[in-house]
Amino acid sequence: MRLVRTVTMVCGLSLAGVVTFVSAQTSSPAASKAAAVSLIIRTDDIGMSHSVNMAMQRLVSTGMPVSVSVLFVCPWYQEAVEILKQHPNVSIGIHLALNSEWKNYRWGPVAGSTAVPSLVDENGFFFPSSEALHQHSPQVAEVEKELRAQIERALRSGIKIDYVDYHMGTVTRYPEFREVTERLAREYGLGMSEYFGETEDTPQYSAAPAAKGDSLAVMINRLKPGLNLVVTHIGIDDAELGALLDMNTDEPLPEMSKNRQGELNALTSPRFGGALKARNIQLLTYRDVIARDGLQSMRRPVD
Repeated sequence: MRLVRTVTMVCGLSLAGVVTFVSAQTSSPAASKAAAVSLIIRTDDIGMSHSVNMAMQRLVSTGMPVSVSVLFVCPWYQEAVEILKQHPNVSIGIHLALNSEWKNYRWGPVAGSTAVPSLVDENGFFFPSSEALHQHSPQVAEVEKELRAQIERALRSGIKIDYVDYHMGTVTRYPEFREVTERLAREYGLGMSEYFGETEDTPQYSAAPAAKGDSLAVMINRLKPGLNLVVTHIGIDDAELGALLDMNTDEPLPEMSKNRQGELNALTSPRFGGALKARNIQLLTYRDVIARDGLQSMRRPVD
């Protein structure tokens, strides 16, 4: 038998107003795995800013089993690492990035702009969208050099890295990029998000900030047996995050700061915890799934 986490009880609100979860270890026989309803909560863009890191700290302090994906290309990744060192049960991924989508807040390659000139604009920053990058004829060898640099920075950080995923989907959007990403994951022994047969449902992203809790509760009620995935983007609605304007061409959100605060509020709300408990949802992390199924179980998702 393998061990997985499951949320067994919602204790209510802590002094900080955060829902506290008590996690227990329970056996999950292989024969019943397919019948169980399990969910991975993946939280992206950690390390992007102080505001995002503070939201992540609030989320992981609940004890909820989550997988957090760190933008190791961003300077604030260092603060994220220090927070995550205090929470060793959190599953950590590398949010592989080839884009920088915020007006007035840009970042560039870990390898250095002169090492990967086909990946950057005239100022040495990543392009703001997948399409803009691809239109500038990026060299596959430079894509590999940069992704390798991000992975190696993450591995040097002192925290356990379990998996990779894909900022704005760019590193798996084009066949030549996907092949590099898959090969590097194999080389470094890392899992790949969305390669374990997950069914993704992320309705709260486009819901209004005040409606995100309702959206997540409805999503919980329609989860089907097997492994499910919800991708979240959290933050604290403050001056730092509120100053950012999204230049991404793929589903940009106005008032991004308020939307990210809305996702944090929804995830840490008693209603969300109650919905999980009511359906006896198993909350798994990518570390759990890799331990249970092994890296050899990964399969490229069908488009």
